[in-house]
Amino acid sequence: MAFFELFKESVMITGFIFVMMLVIEYINIQTKGAWRDAIKEKPWGQYIIAALLGATPGCLGAFTVVALYSHRVVSLGAIVAAMIATSGDEAFLMFAMFPGKALLLTGIIFIIGALSGFLVDKFIPGKSLKIILPERSLPLHEEDRCTCYPKGHIVEQLKNLSMERALLTGILLFFIFGVLFAGIGPEKWNWIKITVMITALISLFVVTTVPEHFLKEHLWNHIVKVHIPKIFLWTFSALLVIELAIQHIDLQPLIESNMLMILVAAVLVGIIPESGPHMIFVTLFFKNQIPFSILLASSIVQDGHGMLPLLAESKRSFIIVKGINVIIGLAVGILLLEIGI
Repeated sequence: MAFFELFKESVMITGFIFVMMLVIEYINIQTKGAWRDAIKEKPWGQYIIAALLGATPGCLGAFTVVALYSHRVVSLGAIVAAMIATSGDEAFLMFAMFPGKALLLTGIIFIIGALSGFLVDKFIPGKSLKIILPERSLPLHEEDRCTCYPKGHIVEQLKNLSMERALLTGILLFFIFGVLFAGIGPEKWNWIKITVMITALISLFVVTTVPEHFLKEHLWNHIVKVHIPKIFLWTFSALLVIELAIQHIDLQPLIESNMLMILVAAVLVGIIPESGPHMIFVTLFFKNQIPFSILLASSIVQDGHGMLPLLAESKRSFIIVKGINVIIGLAVGILLLEIGI
């Protein structure tokens, strides 16, 4: 694959992640408090709700569960459920690369997460939370309530464009133009290309209508400055490294003869509380170099940077949750490897 083709594929993937992040950030603010209230009112369903939050692409759902755990609203099992179900920013990457299998994987880790959370609480009594959590809890900041469609101010905002709004609008228009005319994404108008276009148009609506505070704090400072450059660099680097390896090395026999070692490596890399390293296994799966079992095991253990707030709050909790996830990831991975999945 030519360098320019790799670049276009990276732009497509990063662009899709970008517009999905914009939409999810918008929805997250619009549904302020809904997840917390649901968990408080239905404690029996906390594993399902925590796993659902974790399964939401990105780090917001995982951060929410950590904050709830630090306030003793949910149990240790709920944290385990959320962290197994989350794939962090890599979820966006998988949905951009192989949406059908990504949806299947998300469903599987959602179920594994919810069941694992229940079993953890069954064997680790709730009173042990007092040992794991310090007395001083992580502050649970209330999200800014956003009037995200401020009637009477939208025209004024567009007339007096801030630098951030102008850049975001320009980026989205460039991406939409690329999908329409410059060969970014699928060549034919299939459901993937239609989904990307609809999401991009919704994102353009969000960027041109939201108030300045929301645009700067949530879209620009959080998504553009923190996530997007790193996602593009990791995506392009992973695609480039794998493509060069495929061209110069016959990876398949090497991987097939060391499948268990690749599985262990994927699980160990998953311990790193950061989005990025896991992308190498996503790319290997995309290139048909590793089986689904290894990608699933990696996804069970890794959680993007969703665990960073927990690491800051309680290192013991971090170690316990990661340890549980490593055991589950290895067990599931080995089982599926044995049956040839």
